[in-house]
Amino acid sequence: MLNYNLPRHLPSAEELPDSDETPVDNELQELIPGLLKAVLLIFWAERMDWLFAIDMGIYYHPDKPPIVSDGFLSLGVERFYDEELRPSYVLWDENVVPIFVLEVVSQNYRKEYTTKLDEYEALGVLYYVIYSSRRRRKPHLEVHKLVNGKYELQEGNPVWLPEIGLGIGCERGNYCGVTREWMYWYDEQGQRYLTPAEQVKQEVQRAQQEAQRAEVAEQRVQQLTEQLRALEINPDNLG
Repeated sequence: MLNYNLPRHLPSAEELPDSDETPVDNELQELIPGLLKAVLLIFWAERMDWLFAIDMGIYYHPDKPPIVSDGFLSLGVERFYDEELRPSYVLWDENVVPIFVLEVVSQNYRKEYTTKLDEYEALGVLYYVIYSSRRRRKPHLEVHKLVNGKYELQEGNPVWLPEIGLGIGCERGNYCGVTREWMYWYDEQGQRYLTPAEQVKQEVQRAQQEAQRAEVAEQRVQQLTEQLRALEINPDNLG
């Protein structure tokens, strides 16, 4: 964690505002990070050392407003520490800077490529990810990695994030009934992790296939039994 020359007596998360009261500009700012979180909740279901927060303030100084991103991931923190969950993310309590921050650019440009980039760089966020489906001549997805205190743009789609053990990228798919380009997590070979709905569909298909195989096997047993009876052979005496 960075040294900010903090005051001696610091407020807790419960004493700080839990929102900047700025509404999101469109649904994508909720749905895109929501999809990423939904996949992690299944893929990392047994892990309790991570937090993926959506539209939550990151406090780095008690006398300054929080930095509010569309989504961020922290590793090595408690998933939740009581039933009320976190109202905000307070660095002097957590002692862990988020490793991954996501900003989804909307119609109202909020300086994602300038001011916010500088803020996350100064904060020490390892990966700063910007997504904008409105860009025409530049990639929709930008992944910036902190190298020697400065962000360097990473090439590729998806981009492998070794410190997290996941890749991040975008492609067309369907989520919440909407077919468009979405952001997804990927494995090291570039294979996309399934959404919760896709995983349920896959399990249903697997169960149906197993049921069909069982039905075929049962029919085969019945056929063999009938053939043995036709030959006046008692199957109980075989073997």
